[in-house]
Amino acid sequence: MSSGGSVVRSGLRFQPDEPPPTMLALGLGLQLALLNIAAVMIIPMIVMRAAGQTEDTVAWAVFASVAICGATTMLQVLRFGRIGSGHLLVMGTSAAYISICIEALAGGGSALLAVLVVVSSLVPIALSWRLSLFQRILTPTVAGTVIMLIPVTVMPVMGDMLSSTPNGQLSLGAVLSAAATVAVISGLTLKGSAKLRLWAPIIGVAAGSVVGSYFGLFDVDRIAEADWINLPAFLWPGFDVGFGGDFWVLLPGFLLVAVVVSLRTISSCVAIQRISWRQTRAVDFRSIQGAMTVDGVGSFLSGLAGTVPGTTYTTSVPLIELTGVAARTVGLFTGAAFVVLVFLPKVFALVLAIPDPVFAAFFIVLLAMLFIVGLKIVIQDGLDKNKGFIVGAAFLVGFSLQFELIYPEFVSQFAGGLFRNGMTAGGLVAILLNLALSATGHRRYRMETALDTSALAEIRSFLGDFASRSGWDAAMAGRLDAVAEETLLTLIRQKEPEKPGVPGQRNGSNLRLVVSREEGGAVLEFVVTPKGENIQDRLATLPDDTDETSIEQEVSLRLLRHLASSVRHQQYHDTDIVTVHVKATTTADPTD
Repeated sequence: MSSGGSVVRSGLRFQPDEPPPTMLALGLGLQLALLNIAAVMIIPMIVMRAAGQTEDTVAWAVFASVAICGATTMLQVLRFGRIGSGHLLVMGTSAAYISICIEALAGGGSALLAVLVVVSSLVPIALSWRLSLFQRILTPTVAGTVIMLIPVTVMPVMGDMLSSTPNGQLSLGAVLSAAATVAVISGLTLKGSAKLRLWAPIIGVAAGSVVGSYFGLFDVDRIAEADWINLPAFLWPGFDVGFGGDFWVLLPGFLLVAVVVSLRTISSCVAIQRISWRQTRAVDFRSIQGAMTVDGVGSFLSGLAGTVPGTTYTTSVPLIELTGVAARTVGLFTGAAFVVLVFLPKVFALVLAIPDPVFAAFFIVLLAMLFIVGLKIVIQDGLDKNKGFIVGAAFLVGFSLQFELIYPEFVSQFAGGLFRNGMTAGGLVAILLNLALSATGHRRYRMETALDTSALAEIRSFLGDFASRSGWDAAMAGRLDAVAEETLLTLIRQKEPEKPGVPGQRNGSNLRLVVSREEGGAVLEFVVTPKGENIQDRLATLPDDTDETSIEQEVSLRLLRHLASSVRHQQYHDTDIVTVHVKATTTADPTD
């Protein structure tokens, strides 16, 4: 994000911290719950039935999954310290675990699955705890690419559902019900009033279901046969703590999938932040850390219950685009609805009775909007030639492997077929290319000092040596020195006040300064312990006209905005990282 300004979203009605009317929040919360609960239920059903488990075990797995997803959805939106994102994100079961969970059940039953899920749940928790260490790998470019690949991964399933009918044959009813769903949602979104757009998804699904019922696609018998209130038998699977051969064979697969799922959570959290605020903000990585922690908590609880691990869903992202409501209250109602619905089999039956073509048509509309969200993340991060290559190569690989266009026989057997998933393959390609780019870049020079004005002389000498090694003239050295000074002063002002009686001592905060060349200039990276506002946001909202007092307070920010080509401030719970790009002066280096 450039330091020069910010974008204002005009279609957003409620930000996360703005409570909408209760009935509106309740209605949208129920929409999200009803439109997500089918996936939450179906994934553990598929896993358990494919592994030959009893119907009692299937019922328990579904019950546990929905209850855990409801509880963690509420935890996700509330944000207690390091737990939770503070944004409207819905938790659900993860399709990425389907094949590996089936193998675990076949190899050692529910007890083996439970211990593998518990161990793999430590991955997102560990990543979230020190996410700053991976900031060069898990970038917005990678996150945006993964978001763009989600529709590619899901579309084959949606294609099958579009033509799904009770007799297995494509019928006019399937086509018309899907068409009615898309037409109503699209029409209300494009031409409807603000209030109608809020209800476009549920109205579209209702319209498609009415058309489907005319052709006999709506399963009324399922609803009639279901109980109003019921609880499954308690079936705790226990733990296989023998750590036999099956455990060690399957563990790498579980850990790898946990990393991929964590990457999707990062992508989802970046996407939700981009669209949840009227004034565009820098990505809050503390929110991402909280989202990943909830992922780990949800997976841990799923392991205790012996069911499929959960993940952060992206369905709320396009729904916010449709409705303009990003309030946390909606997420609280969604989570509460999950918990209530878990005791109401008849409501489950109502959701499952909706024709597959209708569900598929609804999700295709959401997937189209989700692709655009991912594209925006990539573009807003700055799409230079290197990032463009990473996005293009990763997307092409993910697309090709998803549709078996590259070595299908080899890919289907390698790593248990894990890379047949386009999101997994494309995400890993993006990460590896990022690593390669970082490893082959210009040499990085670093120094460590105290975060204090007394360090300016040491920093000035360090940057002077760097400019000399790079072949730059005195003008470029002076620009680097000025940028470093203004960034340092801004960071110092954000820290706690000086210790009494010890002028210049700022509570022992340390500064690590890393500099390197890039094409056309230099990159300065300041790493400190966190405190205060986001510099990137302050630069974006810095007014052009202020009084004398304000100018004096903001002078460092104004000089920084003038001297730097871009400023990026990443705030984590344990670290602040400010990355400043500085263009070379016209006389710095004729060969640059």
